[in-house]
Amino acid sequence: MSKQHREVSQDPLSYVPRIINKLHSLWMVWTYPFYSVGKGFWAHHSSELRRGQAPYVQIGSNVNVERDVWLNIPYLPEKVDPILILGDGCRIGRRCMISAQNRIEVGPKTLISPTVLLMDHNHAFENVNLHIMDQGNTPGGTIRIEEGCWIGHGASIVCSRGELIVGKNSVIGANATLTRSVPAYSVVIGNPGRVVRRYDPSEAQRVSGPQVVHNG
Repeated sequence: MSKQHREVSQDPLSYVPRIINKLHSLWMVWTYPFYSVGKGFWAHHSSELRRGQAPYVQIGSNVNVERDVWLNIPYLPEKVDPILILGDGCRIGRRCMISAQNRIEVGPKTLISPTVLLMDHNHAFENVNLHIMDQGNTPGGTIRIEEGCWIGHGASIVCSRGELIVGKNSVIGANATLTRSVPAYSVVIGNPGRVVRRYDPSEAQRVSGPQVVHNG
């Protein structure tokens, strides 16, 4: 016989933060001038996105943004086009930072674990006679994470130039650092990130062994 699960009674006060977060999400949808925002958008009240950056943010349906997430666009271009795109059904975990200077696109049904960094640029540091904080950002590139990926806890995906693509249904392991594109169905670990396993459609299974991580 299967064991019966006990029902755990909810603390009535636990509904208070849920209501606050729901109201906060509705307030953002109603008052922020997003490029576009779909149905079912939910954002924790502690998440940060400046109102002036919203016109450059495109959000799909049923997107969840958890506690202490920072969505950032450091420089606003003159032309209003989406720079940060969150596809349908994305889940952005706690304490993540997504900083889009050129373009970051997160594909549908992508799961981003807590404390992940996505950044399509970096701090400039070439001038040794100038404080790094005064050198601004590098030109950077673009990041495109295709549908169905899982980005593990503490992973960093940083693009210094060109286009960095994470192929669909790929797994970026916990604490991995990825600076180059990887093909679809990859499993990436380490710093620097390397592909240790990849699904082979012709064999209908994941194959082991090191794979080449190619430039974007």
